[in-house]
Amino acid sequence: MKDYEEYRTKLNDPRWKLIRQKILKRDNNECKVCQSKVNLNVHHRAYIFYRKYQIYLDPWKYPPNIYITLCEKCHEKGHSQFKVPIKYI
Repeated sequence: MKDYEEYRTKLNDPRWKLIRQKILKRDNNECKVCQSKVNLNVHHRAYIFYRKYQIYLDPWKYPPNIYITLCEKCHEKGHSQFKVPIKYI
């Protein structure tokens, strides 16, 4: 699963960490579903895939409205119930 490994590596990038902190602050450091303040994740509501280059947009390059703060429990529950949409460009 090469794509997943590359994505996980990108989540360690300082650019992602900066965006993540901005989104957490914007969302008052709480899950937007259950208001928990522990084990927070910043979730992409959609992914963007560039067909021409056969690559996904880097995780830190999305518009702010694509991100949402979720606790780990709500994040996992969401992924088990819904597939994150992919927008093809």
